[in-house]
Amino acid sequence: MAFDRNAQQDQAYGHRPVLLDECLEALAIRPDGIYVDGTLGRAGHSLEILRRLGPKGRLIGVDRDETAIQAAQERLAEFAGRFTLVHSNFSRVGEILDELGIRQVDGLLFDLGVSSPQLDEAERGFSYLQDAPLDMRMDRSAALTARDVVNTWSYEELRRILFEYGEERYAPAIARAVVRQREQQAIETTGELTELIKKAMPPAALREKQHPAKRSFQAIRIAVNGELEELEPMLQAAVEHLAVGGRLAVISFHSLEDRIIKKTFQQLATGCTCPPEFPVCVCGKKPRIRLVSRKPITATQAELTYNPRARSAKLRVAEKLEP
Repeated sequence: MAFDRNAQQDQAYGHRPVLLDECLEALAIRPDGIYVDGTLGRAGHSLEILRRLGPKGRLIGVDRDETAIQAAQERLAEFAGRFTLVHSNFSRVGEILDELGIRQVDGLLFDLGVSSPQLDEAERGFSYLQDAPLDMRMDRSAALTARDVVNTWSYEELRRILFEYGEERYAPAIARAVVRQREQQAIETTGELTELIKKAMPPAALREKQHPAKRSFQAIRIAVNGELEELEPMLQAAVEHLAVGGRLAVISFHSLEDRIIKKTFQQLATGCTCPPEFPVCVCGKKPRIRLVSRKPITATQAELTYNPRARSAKLRVAEKLEP
């Protein structure tokens, strides 16, 4: 089976691409097309895209993590000359394509999850299961770190991001605990923060199946990397650079991301922004995309047996319409 083959191939790279077969089908790859992997990671998706492209096809890979760029350069070496890797943020996809002199592409793929190596490398500071300096930067050259957020942001800002980005119902108690602790001594490591979160939560919450620090760590990671603020501009730029009939495929991993993608896709697929009571359209706006699937595509049970991190993944796909 394809799942078994891909699982074995990706084991050596510490990353199994999520919804791989579904993404390849969604992109409807043309051998001579130009495709963008806007979240390169360990290049699992990119590798399979390149295998389906002919000599005239081209892939543009983008990632804000320079380690990912270096690893992908090695993994994709057999296709040298047919791909271009760019160290940048996916929010700049429009500018990147303009700088490369590419006006339109045939497909774009964005996998919004944190890559497995980032989670597994303790020194990156993403994981609440391993003690490390508070960091959480996807781009190590960025200025803002998790330590900055935890030790300098106000109680109100901490409470807001924990509640909005982490959907953490104990956000006020956790934010208060963080502020009290840092008044005594700065919080330096993921281990210190994890223990602080546990102590701030009631006993019943500690007995839940989900790790008590998971939601808070998600919230801080999103804040450090500006993930939600960049999402809608990226989607708009991606659609702007799609050729007619080209596909945009986006994988999200939590409800906040999926909500933004769903709303943006619906707006782009609707076109007209006139009030409902208007008898005729006067704005003149036309639909720019069609939704390939009304509901998000999720992982099969077969994939979940070897890739449990795919459980929360949702894939939404849109196709560019005539201008």
